[in-house]
Amino acid sequence: MPINRESSWELLTEYTKSESLRKHALAVEALMRAYAKKYGEDPEVWGIVGLLHDFDYEIYPTMPDHPTKGAEILRQRGYPEEIIYAISSHVGELNLSRHNLLCKAIYACDELAGFLVASALVRPGKSIIGMEAKSVRKKLKDKAFARAVNRDDIYRGAEALGVDLDEHITFCIRAMEESAEILGLRGKDE
Repeated sequence: MPINRESSWELLTEYTKSESLRKHALAVEALMRAYAKKYGEDPEVWGIVGLLHDFDYEIYPTMPDHPTKGAEILRQRGYPEEIIYAISSHVGELNLSRHNLLCKAIYACDELAGFLVASALVRPGKSIIGMEAKSVRKKLKDKAFARAVNRDDIYRGAEALGVDLDEHITFCIRAMEESAEILGLRGKDE
């Protein structure tokens, strides 16, 4: 089977049954594709990394099984080591070097994507459209809000990518706005 977006989506849906985890994968894919375009990289490769970064999480929810057992599955399916390594590097517990932009971007986008979705869903219209970095930063300070999201990963991710946090948040919001419909974040009143 060829390695492309379609086959990667099939792999994701084979292992991930939860609608919310599938939407998280789509959100991270959107961010990764946007960053690939910004940096002149291959959006297909970067998108696949975003799409598959947690594909094994439902069956292997604990570290280090996630993502090491997922990496084994990807190898069996013929995925390139570049993709497997980048996916593996997003998990801090493995202590893998984030030695290139692809690895830095997946780390920077993963937790932030989840936080942006949570932030959008508590807005009156349940929409990401028009959301601003200022309101997201305010929510980041509230430890009770989206408490499962690792804020340190968000801060360190932007730093590793070499971008200002507000710039990173704004860039990611705009990228997710383009995919708002499939992410369920277009809002109730639009």
